Amino acid sequence: MPAMPLSKAFMLNFLGNSPKWYKIAILSFLIINPIVFFMVDPFVAGWLLVVEFIFTLAMALKCYPLQPGGLLAIEAVAIGMTSSTMVLHEIVGNIEVILLLIFMVAGIYFMKELLLFAFTKLITKVRSKVALSLAFCFAGAFLSAFLDALTVIAVIISVVVGFYSVYHKVASGKDFNHSHDHTSDELLKENHRDELDQFRGFLRNLLMHAGIGTALGGVMTKVGEPQNLIIAEKASWEFIEFAIRMSPVTVPVLICGLITCFVVEKMGWFSYGVKLPANVHKILCDYAMDQDEKRTSKDNAKLIVQGVLAVWLIIGLAFHLAAVGLIGLSVIVMATAFNGITEEHALGKAFEEALPFTALLGVFFAIVAVIIDQNLFTPVVDWVLTYEGTTQMVMFYIANGLLSMVSDNVFVGTVYIEQIAKALANGQITRDQFDMLAVAINTGTNLPSVATPNGQAAFLFVLTSALAPLIRLSYGRMVYMALPYTIVLSIVGFLTIQSGFVDDMTKSFYDNHLIEHHNPNKTDAGNKSGH
Repeated sequence: MPAMPLSKAFMLNFLGNSPKWYKIAILSFLIINPIVFFMVDPFVAGWLLVVEFIFTLAMALKCYPLQPGGLLAIEAVAIGMTSSTMVLHEIVGNIEVILLLIFMVAGIYFMKELLLFAFTKLITKVRSKVALSLAFCFAGAFLSAFLDALTVIAVIISVVVGFYSVYHKVASGKDFNHSHDHTSDELLKENHRDELDQFRGFLRNLLMHAGIGTALGGVMTKVGEPQNLIIAEKASWEFIEFAIRMSPVTVPVLICGLITCFVVEKMGWFSYGVKLPANVHKILCDYAMDQDEKRTSKDNAKLIVQGVLAVWLIIGLAFHLAAVGLIGLSVIVMATAFNGITEEHALGKAFEEALPFTALLGVFFAIVAVIIDQNLFTPVVDWVLTYEGTTQMVMFYIANGLLSMVSDNVFVGTVYIEQIAKALANGQITRDQFDMLAVAINTGTNLPSVATPNGQAAFLFVLTSALAPLIRLSYGRMVYMALPYTIVLSIVGFLTIQSGFVDDMTKSFYDNHLIEHHNPNKTDAGNKSGH
C-alpha cells in the first residue's frame, strides 16, 4: 500500500473530522486576514475577523469553536490587530467569570446525587404529563438561577440517559443488574419498538422544557449565565440588585414561559404532549424502588450533606458572601471532604465539563480585545445612542437578540457591555442610561437566543451529547420545538422593555436612595471598562 503524501496527512489531521469545505474555509480566513489588515484597512479586517469568528460559533456542530476560533485569535495578535497584553487585561478583568466556570460547575458536579434523586422522584411520582412538564421547566429555571445552566442540563441529561437505558434494558429482555448496550436496538423485542418511539418523544419533551427552563431562570440572576456575571461586574451590581433590576422583564417572561409550556403540552403543538406509556412508567417505578432499597446509610448521609451545601450555596450567592467562583470552591472542598472523595483522579472528573468552555471564553476575550483596539462597534453604538430613552433600550435588545440567535450569547453580551461601559467612561451616556442598557443587553442575549442551539451553551451541550441520537433529537427538531418559546419570550421581552417598566425601576432606585446616583465605585467600574 503506497504511503499517504505528507500534505494530505496534514490536511486530514487539521481540525480532525471536520468537513473538507470547513477546513478550506478556515485556512482561507487565515490567509485573507493579514492581506486585508495590511493592504486594505484594519477596520475592515477587524469586522471580517468578527464575522469569521461568529461563523465558527454557528458551525459548532462541525467543529468545536475553540480550535478554529483560537487560530483566528492567535493570528489577530500576531499581525497586530490587538496585543497579548490587551487579551490578558480582558481576561483579568473578567476573572470572576473564569472562576465561576472552573469552580462552580465542578462544585455542582459533587451535588449530582441530590439532583438526580430529586428528578427521579419527579418522573416516577408525578403522573400528569402537563404537571410534570411544568415541574421540569420550573425546576430548570430555579436551579439555573442559582447554579450553572450547563451543569443543570448535564444532570438532566444524566437522568434521561439513566431512564432510557433502564427501559431499553428491560425491553431487550434483561434485568436491572445485567450489563447492556442501550445504544443498539438489535436485542429490542419487536412489541416494544413503538413503545420506545413514544418514550423517546416523551423524553424529548421533558428535555426541551428543562432546557427552556434554564434560559428562563438563567436570565434572572447574575450567576445564571456567564455573560450575566460580566454584565454585573461592569455595572457593580450584587446578586439581589441584579435580580431586582431584571425583574420588570424576567418575571413576566417566566410567567409567560410557564404558560407556553402548559399550552403546548395541553394542545400537543410542536411535537409536545407525548405521554409516558403505562408499561414504561411501571418499569421506571420498579427501578426507583430497587435503587431506594439498595441505598445505604452512607448514601443517605451524602444526600444530607449535599442538601446542606445547596442551602449554603443559595445563601452565599444571595448575600454575596464571597465571589461566585470562591463559593463554588467552598462547595468543592466541603462536598469532597464530608463525602469521602479524596483521590486526585476523582476530583479531576469534575472539571472536565467546564474547562473546554472556559478555554473558549479566553478566545472570546481575545476577539473582544480586537473589537476594542480597532473600535469596531463604536459606529454601531454611536448610532444606537442617537435614539433616546425606551427606543434606545429596544434597539439594543433587538441588536443583541438577533446576533445571539446565530452566534453565542456569552460573546454577544461581552462585546456590547464593553461598548456601553466605554461610552459611560467617555461621558456619552449617563449612569442611569447605562443601567437601562445593561438590562436590555442581558435580556436580549438570554431570551431570543433560545431560537437555535448556537445561541445557548446549554442547548448546544444537549445537541452534542450522547443522548441526542438516542432520543432522535436533531438540530432541526430542536429549532422547531423551541419555536413557540422563541416567539413568546422574544415578544414578551420586547414589550416589557418598550413599556418603560425598566426606566421606572431605574428611577425608583435612585429616588429611594437605594443606589447613590454618583456612587464612586460604579463610576470606577465604568472607567475600568473604558480602556
